[in-house]
Amino acid sequence: MPTRQEVSYFGAGPAPLPTPVVEAGARAFVNYNDSGLGLGEISHRSPAANKILDEAKANLTTLLDIPDNYEILFMQAGGSGEFSAVVHNLVAVWVERRRRRAEADISKTNAEKAQVDELVFQRLQKEVEEELKLDYLVTGSWSLKASQEAARLVGAKYVNVALDVKKANGGKFGTIPAEETWSLTPTKKEGGKGSAFVYFCDNETVDGVEFQSFPKSLEAQGQDAEDERLVVADMSSNFLSRKVDVRKYAVIFGGAQKNIGVTGITIAIVRKDLLPPQTATPPAALLHRLNIGGLPGPVVLDYATIAKNNSLYNTLPIFNLWIAGQVMADLVTAFGTQRVSGQEEIADHKAKLIYDVMDKYPQVYHVVPDKSVRSRMNVCFRVHGGDEVKEKEFLAGAEKRLLQGLKGHRSVGGMRASNYNAVPLENAQKLVKYLEDFATGQ
Repeated sequence: MPTRQEVSYFGAGPAPLPTPVVEAGARAFVNYNDSGLGLGEISHRSPAANKILDEAKANLTTLLDIPDNYEILFMQAGGSGEFSAVVHNLVAVWVERRRRRAEADISKTNAEKAQVDELVFQRLQKEVEEELKLDYLVTGSWSLKASQEAARLVGAKYVNVALDVKKANGGKFGTIPAEETWSLTPTKKEGGKGSAFVYFCDNETVDGVEFQSFPKSLEAQGQDAEDERLVVADMSSNFLSRKVDVRKYAVIFGGAQKNIGVTGITIAIVRKDLLPPQTATPPAALLHRLNIGGLPGPVVLDYATIAKNNSLYNTLPIFNLWIAGQVMADLVTAFGTQRVSGQEEIADHKAKLIYDVMDKYPQVYHVVPDKSVRSRMNVCFRVHGGDEVKEKEFLAGAEKRLLQGLKGHRSVGGMRASNYNAVPLENAQKLVKYLEDFATGQ
């Protein structure tokens, strides 16, 4: 039986955790802080649980330098749940902003209150029908699923796929075309009405594609809300792996089970002006009458409700939160003033080692995505052009060296080495040694 130290695991999620966190978690699950109760047993509303939550927020704020005008939410339902939550919440924000504007305009007339309400509704109904758009940049399997969920909830006519990589890349993911080819909904400044939000997946786990930087076309254009693109980013698989300017985003979310912790916790970072009282949730009766599919959404996915209740509206899995909090605390301790930039240096170094050896042997290894968009987190490649026998031989040889979790996603096949934060440099070096030995027949 191999020990934990002997195994090098490159699974895409659930992913490896730092061994000290796993060991401390084992003790805390049995008896937390000598309380006689395990972390899976204590009340989510207890002082101990509240302390865990507060410390996790503080450490995440430190790591990402999160401004005061953002709220950190700990939720459930994973990244896939956020596909729905984003639509529920930000379409409601779009409706409420339009409702307020319509009410302000129509109230200036001499119409009576009942007439104002009806005229506001009629204007909103027309604007929903003619102007509501949700922009999606589809660069891989997860952003595709997100766009499909949006279409399922509100209807395909409201979803604008501003970028469909498959159409530009011969039916396959693996690149990100130039921004001037994207068909984003024009803002007011650009002669249009703007979209409810623009959505992209920062790192595509299945396809090995990562945005190398924040898209210039999504940069803020001015102070007017009508000229703003509310940017939503799924960072589930590269969260806390590099420095991020949180101010550029309306919402950032990530499932925990790759770089942060164990399955069961989702983190959402939401700009406060998208929450009450600055932008109230439109009345449920109004949303029902407007008949926008999927709205209002489930209360457990409602950002306003979760924020108001300090992430404790329903039972938060405190053990899972504690694991994530310990990972964050250890990063703060390890990198100090460097914050997440310290982890970024390590992630970049490990990725370079792996890609360099593959590029050294192009007759053996083919990296699937274009070099310009290679993911630092998920290295997707084929062996001998995808030869079935050779790839089985590669996996068998890897298993003998206790290099595990290298099989690609079932939807695309091939190989995938997930290079998450908890993969030690020495394990990446073991993989590089095997890649070299396999290529040279050793």
